[in-house]
Amino acid sequence: MTSQRLPIHSTVLVTGGTGYLGSHATVALMEAGHRVVILDDLSNSRASAIDAIAGIVGQRPAFFEADVRDGTALAEIFARHDITAVMHFAGLKSVAESFRRPLDYYGVNLAGTQALVGAMDWAGVRTLVFSSSATVYGEPVIVPIPESHPCAPMNPYARSKWEVEQMLRDVHQADPRWSIACLRYFNPAGAHPSGLIGEDPRAKPNNLVPIIGKVLCGEQARLSIYGSDYPSEDGTAVRDYIHPMDLADAHVLALDSLMRSPQFRTANLGTGRGNSVLEVLAAYEAESGRSVPHVFSARREGDASICYADPAFAQEWLGWKATRTLREMCADAWSFQRRVGSAGAAAVPDLKTLAG
Repeated sequence: MTSQRLPIHSTVLVTGGTGYLGSHATVALMEAGHRVVILDDLSNSRASAIDAIAGIVGQRPAFFEADVRDGTALAEIFARHDITAVMHFAGLKSVAESFRRPLDYYGVNLAGTQALVGAMDWAGVRTLVFSSSATVYGEPVIVPIPESHPCAPMNPYARSKWEVEQMLRDVHQADPRWSIACLRYFNPAGAHPSGLIGEDPRAKPNNLVPIIGKVLCGEQARLSIYGSDYPSEDGTAVRDYIHPMDLADAHVLALDSLMRSPQFRTANLGTGRGNSVLEVLAAYEAESGRSVPHVFSARREGDASICYADPAFAQEWLGWKATRTLREMCADAWSFQRRVGSAGAAAVPDLKTLAG
């Protein structure tokens, strides 16, 4: 399927555009010929991502440092730029943290989206791609998980995403001029092949692949594997890991579709395959040539056991499927981690040495 692209030189607002997935989507949009305006408060990302994006695509996106809840900043962006559509990534995303800070998660994720949609409506911009999450499904009843699977979010983070989805559905039903996609990510992992952008949060990372990288660079002593008694072949939790550039490609295709006609779509973005924590660990060790010190710990509250996507609808709707492998995710993540990591990597034992 060949997608009809957005009009050349259209301008897309990317909230959270200096963050992990927002930066990759920005690259994909700019490589497709579109202007990008980024809004990010830099609370969990770095302004250096702008330079990295420019290093990849050869030009800099416009940048506003502001909270997505800041109505004055949003009004200024829409007044100064001829925004065509919005990709909305800005939000808090740690399951564990959401139990400790539920009000922050509802405030940023739900109220932030409400402020953004209000500003869009005021400006007459009604095309939106929303960064949702497969955590809305909760503990899966069946796998692979289709979009029709019941939603039973198990933590405040997931509930905030689910409530945003419901709000956006209501917005579209009240005014069918709105064209909205809620894209439910499974487990993004990896980095841009250039090694210039990747997952580098200011706070301690919560996702498996960046934690492995920090262990290998000596920034963390060991990897904690939460749970060894799951109903999987090796006892560790199983997830659907997907490369951020596969996700970015899907976002551009979704935006193309939304611009052609008003619609409301919900789609899973995953590979359709599950990998356990130990399988990811083995793949990363193979790509880095290094051993990763690790320990087993108790399960974390709010973690599902086995979770992977049925991505058939995304292929039907967009002609899209994930193409990058787990080994590619680990290789690209390691390339990025070596660039940003500390010199402590030299202290981590080499697998070849251990084997010899």
